[in-house]
Amino acid sequence: MYNNPYFYPYQYPYYVSAPRYNYSVQPPRYWNLPNESRYFNADGNGLLKDYGTQPYVININEATKQNNTYRTAVWTGTHLQTTLMSIDVGEDIGLEMHPDVDQFLRIEQGQGFVQMGKSKNNLNFKRNVYDDSAIFIPAGTWHNLTNTGNFPLKLYSIYAPPNHPFGTVHVTKEDAIASEEGHSH
Repeated sequence: MYNNPYFYPYQYPYYVSAPRYNYSVQPPRYWNLPNESRYFNADGNGLLKDYGTQPYVININEATKQNNTYRTAVWTGTHLQTTLMSIDVGEDIGLEMHPDVDQFLRIEQGQGFVQMGKSKNNLNFKRNVYDDSAIFIPAGTWHNLTNTGNFPLKLYSIYAPPNHPFGTVHVTKEDAIASEEGHSH
């Protein structure tokens, strides 16, 4: 049919051969500082900090999976904020509503159950979520996310505009509740 040395015999002529990977190439380094560790310590006190409003690049998947704190802000800008979260087995984020903040959640590891609704007594939107699920929460919507798996639920959250103070780190859910008492979060 076609005599092309770059095609496998009997291959459809419009497809090219599979790419060849060079496994000796090192993956890119995602952290800004030369002496910065790429992983968190076992106790959750890692070297990640809030880099907002500086330009910043991070492997969000890897950082989210390594995070052992309930909430750690990694970037707080003028118009949005990104936090890493880890929800223990059987725990939840807690029923909440942000009147002026849109929120995006992305599950990187684990499984759970999300509920949303216009009032705290009518959470009529219910879905199971798992690795790679994206959850969009409009401002003014009551919502909760519960870990239904056997391992901590690892996710990141994007708030627009920011919802927590610059540099927020809540090691446990109790720390988050205590720090937010008296605030309108």
